Amino acid sequence: MLIGLARRLGSMLVTLLGVSVIVFLVLRLLPGNAVTASMGVSAGLLSKAQLAALDHYYGIGQPLLQQYGSWLSAIFSGNLGVSLASRVSVSSLIGAALPVTLELAIGSLIIGELIGVGFGVFGALRPGRTVDNLGQGVSVVGLGVPSFIIGTGLVTFLSSVFHYFPSSETFASLFRDPWLNIQQIFFPSLCLGIGIGAAIMRTTRAAMLEVTGLNYVRTARGKGLSRHAVTWRHLFLNALVPVVTMSGIQLGYLLGGTVVVEQIFVLPGLGRLLIYSINQRDFPVVQSITLIFAAAFVVLNMLTDVLYTLIDPRARA
Repeated sequence: MLIGLARRLGSMLVTLLGVSVIVFLVLRLLPGNAVTASMGVSAGLLSKAQLAALDHYYGIGQPLLQQYGSWLSAIFSGNLGVSLASRVSVSSLIGAALPVTLELAIGSLIIGELIGVGFGVFGALRPGRTVDNLGQGVSVVGLGVPSFIIGTGLVTFLSSVFHYFPSSETFASLFRDPWLNIQQIFFPSLCLGIGIGAAIMRTTRAAMLEVTGLNYVRTARGKGLSRHAVTWRHLFLNALVPVVTMSGIQLGYLLGGTVVVEQIFVLPGLGRLLIYSINQRDFPVVQSITLIFAAAFVVLNMLTDVLYTLIDPRARA
C-alpha cells in the first residue's frame, strides 16, 4: 500500500505541474494584462517608457520562462505572491475565501448524499413505485438542468414570491452568526446538491439492483435475516464501492462548480474571487486558485482509492 501511495503522490505532483504550465500559458494568451485591466482605455495614452515601467512594476515584462520559474519557486517556498489588483498577499485573499467554499462544498455534498443514497436505496428496493419515480424525476432535473439555471430560478422565486434573499446581507461566518450563515449557505448548497445527488442516486440504484439477485443475498434472506439487515449489511455495503467512487468524483467537480453558484448567491468564496481576478487579469491569484482546485481534485481521487481498501477487503489483495 505504501508503494502504491508513493506512486500516486508522484503522479499527483506531475499532474499539478502540468496544470500549472497550462494555466500559466493560457492566462498569457488572453487579451490584455494587469496594466490594461487597471487603467482601461487610459492605457493607450501611455508612452512606451511608462508602459515598460508598469510592466516591470507588475512583474509581467519578464520573459515567460523567467516568470514561470519565479512563480514556481515561490510556491515551493510557501509564497503565493502578491495580488496585482489589490496589492495584498494572495495567501491572505485565499485564506479569507477558502472557508466559504469549503463550507459550501461540504453542505452540497451532505445534501447530495442524502438525496442520492436515499432515493437510490429506496428506489432499488421498490423499482417502479412512487419513491423510485420521484427519484428518477429528481435525477432528470439534476443531470439535465445546469446548476446556474437552478440557482437563478431559485433566487428569482425566493426574492419575488417570498421577498427572501439572505445573501443580500453581508456574509456571516458560522461562528459569528450561525443562523444567518446557515440561511446563506443552504440554498446554494441545495442548488449544487441536486446535481450531485442525481449522479449518486443513479449509481446507488444501479449498484443495489446489481447485487440484489446474487446468491449471498438470497442466502441471507433464506436464513431469515431481517429486511433491514439484508438491505444495509449485505446490499448497501457491497454496493458501496461505486457509490464512493461517484461521490469522490462529484466532490472534485463540485469545487470547480462553486464558481458560478457563488457568483449567483453573492458568496465571497474562491469562485467569486476567481471570476473577479480573471476580469482584473490578476495572474497570481488566478494561478493559485486554479492550482488549489486541481490539487483538491487529485487529492480527493487519491483518498477515494484509499477508501477502497477500507471498504472492500478484495481491494487489499
